[in-house]
Amino acid sequence: MSAEQKSESVLEIGYLLIVDVVGYSKLLGNEQIEVIEQLNRIVRGTDAFRSAEAGGKLIRVPTGDGMALVFFRSPEEPAGCALEISRALRNHPQFHVRMGIHSGPINRVADVNDRINVAGAGINIAQRVMDCADAGHILLSDHVANDLAHYGRWRPYLHDLGECEVKHGLRLKLFSLYNDGFGNSARPDKLKKRGGVAARPSPLQRRVQLTIAVAAALLVLAIAIYFSARFSRLARSSTELLSPIVEKSIAVLPFDNLSDDKQSAHFGDGVHDAILTDLAKVADLKVISRTSVLPYRGKGRNVRDIGEQLRVAHILEGTVQRNGNRVRVSAQLIDARNDRHLWAEYYDRDVADVFALESDLAQTIVGQLKAKLAPEEKAAIEKSPTTSVSAYELYARARTALASTSFTTGRQNRVEALEFLQGAIQLDPSFFLAYCLLTRVHSEMYLVGLDHTPERLARAEEALHKAQTLRPDSGEYHLAYATYLYGGFLDYERASHELAIARRSLPNESSVFELAGYVNRRQGRWKESIQDLEHAVDLDPLNSDYLQQLSLSYTKVRDYPRVAAVLDRALRLVPNDVGVRVKWASVPLDWHADTKPLHQTLQMLLAENPALASSLADDWIDLALCERDFTAAEKALAALPQEGGSIEGFVFPKSWFQGLIRRARGDAAGANEAFIAARAEMEKIVQEQPNYAQAMCILGLIDAGLGRKEDAMREGERAVALLPLQKDAINGILSIEYLAVIYAWVGEPDRAFQQLAVATKEPSDLSFGQLKVRPVWDPLRDDPRFDKIVASLAPK
Repeated sequence: MSAEQKSESVLEIGYLLIVDVVGYSKLLGNEQIEVIEQLNRIVRGTDAFRSAEAGGKLIRVPTGDGMALVFFRSPEEPAGCALEISRALRNHPQFHVRMGIHSGPINRVADVNDRINVAGAGINIAQRVMDCADAGHILLSDHVANDLAHYGRWRPYLHDLGECEVKHGLRLKLFSLYNDGFGNSARPDKLKKRGGVAARPSPLQRRVQLTIAVAAALLVLAIAIYFSARFSRLARSSTELLSPIVEKSIAVLPFDNLSDDKQSAHFGDGVHDAILTDLAKVADLKVISRTSVLPYRGKGRNVRDIGEQLRVAHILEGTVQRNGNRVRVSAQLIDARNDRHLWAEYYDRDVADVFALESDLAQTIVGQLKAKLAPEEKAAIEKSPTTSVSAYELYARARTALASTSFTTGRQNRVEALEFLQGAIQLDPSFFLAYCLLTRVHSEMYLVGLDHTPERLARAEEALHKAQTLRPDSGEYHLAYATYLYGGFLDYERASHELAIARRSLPNESSVFELAGYVNRRQGRWKESIQDLEHAVDLDPLNSDYLQQLSLSYTKVRDYPRVAAVLDRALRLVPNDVGVRVKWASVPLDWHADTKPLHQTLQMLLAENPALASSLADDWIDLALCERDFTAAEKALAALPQEGGSIEGFVFPKSWFQGLIRRARGDAAGANEAFIAARAEMEKIVQEQPNYAQAMCILGLIDAGLGRKEDAMREGERAVALLPLQKDAINGILSIEYLAVIYAWVGEPDRAFQQLAVATKEPSDLSFGQLKVRPVWDPLRDDPRFDKIVASLAPK
């Protein structure tokens, strides 16, 4: 594959074959060359190689002592290729190879020679599989072996080898592919060292094994049918989540900068942002938000694909060229369904008239799409956002910085955005939109704890007041006010009222619907929350954070098929996002009490990057406790940062996790010692912030672990009183769940079941899987009432 065929770094599922010459380093230089040349001829001569290459569905990467081949159509391709190679090598006894096969996610990357190479978990695991092999072996991962088992002709050649521990402690279940004509029937040395070679079974044992194998095959078939049906339903759910493509819909792609001065790119961003903002004010249009169009900047564009991805009928693209005080803007409108050009025009104006140019262009597009333009919308489009073009450039740069943030991430991006906005206000002290965005940034930083200080909230209030003095009736002001009310934990009902006003004049502003989803969720209006977040995703379909938030709402109402479908969409957008991968793998645990996917995902993440251990430690500890693997729990505890970790949004000290592990393994003295240390930390926080419900709740759990019954119940009940469901449906229900744990631990089962009944009937994170496997519920397990509650959450 030539350098011209380089692809964007997009996640793909590849079927990988790694081929390695055994003893290569011991060969003389000329021998090495001869061996590799002979191996290349053999590989290129296989039917599997030729067929994949002819179809343009093959990546080949030399590895020095062998090669990596990536196929894309079927797991049979690498298996067939390996079979052909193994048979051909029977005629070349002068050298031996070993092979490993795996299927998994890969990314195409360019190497130092600008040639296509491969990176990602798929290639890493394939290498680990091959590393377990000896000369002549064709080893397969459990994943690809299961895929091949669906093809009847491969089943006789698949031989289960059990597990092999590889780099970073990852354990791989392996199969060997062989018969009399190919492969190696001997057990690999690495697996012999772990368990020795099994004795040859007797005829009676073979009959028993055959009976077991038949029964197992029937069970596998039944499971395969079940999961096939289940994931078919998931696929349909995912399809249902895609909005229909409506006629009056458009995406405005970033305009290409044709200026000789590349610094004018920021000017071009401002032009694009202004046009997009103007069009978004038209209620009769559906306009895709900037977060979802920015990824198409400067890339080759397939209009039909973009239209399908963004779910729009029309695409607007163009160029900007600035030369001194003159600017030329060209634009063309395209029907994305058939790639037909509907309209094109260019504008040549003075830079000072650029906002009038953008207004003219936006109104022309509205006319081309035959959309209704209300008088107030026309007036809003014609209103110049600022007196300074340079100020708007800085504002656009702030918007671009914020496009890659979420409510929970992006401190540095927010700091940069604040600097751009302050610069914009210095150029134009009456820049209304800059003050609105300032309010939102300060409020979000306070909300997510990036700067949870009164000073930060005061800055948000100051910017909001300035915006109010400039344009108190605008939708942008009401959105900023709602963000301030929500971010400052001040008044959810008032925030909801402000958002209702904002959406009248900002019909295509996705952040209005995003925030409405959060506010409704806090107020327990789950149906409305989901509808708002679905609408935000519709307007901003490539926003992975919106998809994660939508999955969170689906999780609360225990709609696990939709949780999986939404997270699947998010994974396709951000395949390397650790948080999304962990959330996706956690779904089977909540849904079916199945810890295996999360176990495998955490192992894979830690194998890919051991430095992730600290950030994954809280999830790792929870999983290890669910699996009663206390050795793994202690390893995870060692990786946990000193400041502690999070459980469902509540931040616990590290010593709490230590106590939890020791309690679960029956070490009462060790648990008591750890809980005493945890109590000292939490008691200080509660003394400083007596109305901090989360800290009060955690203190109650710690005291329950210490056997301080009256203190624990008083603190848990106080936390519930501070955070009633009517005030905060998310943390309120979590406080009720933890109060049930407190009652269970201090020997008050009747009270525990009262709280547990509430926590399982209301939307919450509490799931069938958590109740089935988490040790915190062990004191209630022998009570029939607990079985009844668990059964009420069982998958239907």
